[in-house]
Amino acid sequence: MVADHYSPPLFSVAPMMDWTDHHYRTLARLISKHAWLYTEMLAAETIVYQKGNLDRFLAYSPDQHPIVLQIGGSNLDNLAKATELANAYCYDEINFNCGCPSPRVAGRGCFGVRLMLDPKFVAEAISLIAANTNVPVTVKCRIGVDDHDSYNELCDFIYKVSSLSPAKHFVIHSRKALLKGLSPAENRSIPPLKYEYFYGLLRDFPDLSFTINGGIASIDEVNGALKAGAHGVMVGRAAYNNPWHILGHVDTAIYGASSSGLTRRQVLEKYQVYGDSVLQRYGLGPSLRDIVKDLGVKTLTCTGGLLSSFFLLPFI
Repeated sequence: MVADHYSPPLFSVAPMMDWTDHHYRTLARLISKHAWLYTEMLAAETIVYQKGNLDRFLAYSPDQHPIVLQIGGSNLDNLAKATELANAYCYDEINFNCGCPSPRVAGRGCFGVRLMLDPKFVAEAISLIAANTNVPVTVKCRIGVDDHDSYNELCDFIYKVSSLSPAKHFVIHSRKALLKGLSPAENRSIPPLKYEYFYGLLRDFPDLSFTINGGIASIDEVNGALKAGAHGVMVGRAAYNNPWHILGHVDTAIYGASSSGLTRRQVLEKYQVYGDSVLQRYGLGPSLRDIVKDLGVKTLTCTGGLLSSFFLLPFI
């Protein structure tokens, strides 16, 4: 789809492997009705080869809208097939991953951030994905890879991808990635943030839209980036580690909407109902720890219902 009238979300939660799963998104949506949520990155091969088990990977509850499917891969046929299969699940947007530095992805998988070194392939992939869906297709990338980290090289990537494909919106993680010597966690913190690259893109590509990502940890910083010209702001770890302090203010402070009106206790009680329903449906399939990890649980004992715990933040 060519997103001529695409309006990027003002606020979104970054896709994070092992973090932004169905459980976390359920919790996040209880707190904020307007934040855009992302799936974990799904490899195109996973979708294609699990054709008979797609609900496990692609299903979500309707109240998780607006929600974005992030996919990754370097096989054009599989990217096209995965997109076709995902259409049945009615995601609001598809995002193509060009930013993951994991050795499994950028190393053996030869996709993720490594694709920034081949913008023509990225453009071809985006074009194929867009040809097989009716929703907007966007790109998430870093500002560079290894020694290919100059602003001019970033501009070359953006120019080629946007010129050769329908991509008109880019989510920019304002750090470069190092393919060797750093773990994925270290790649999120050791390479320095270079916000000047992001704001340079706003200046030099006025016909495109950009969401800033990386190191933003408060609602004040979100509003600051929007006032500085960012079309959208994506928050990752802060929205996961402190969901109440971040997501709890998104609807009012970012979107100017009314809050959900739920207290932290009410959010937890509603999430407990969800957790109990998951355990009743799947039995021992999902780990109890997986269900409660998103709550910031300090101590945990199972007591017939889902849990009894000490929430890291006091109830109100």
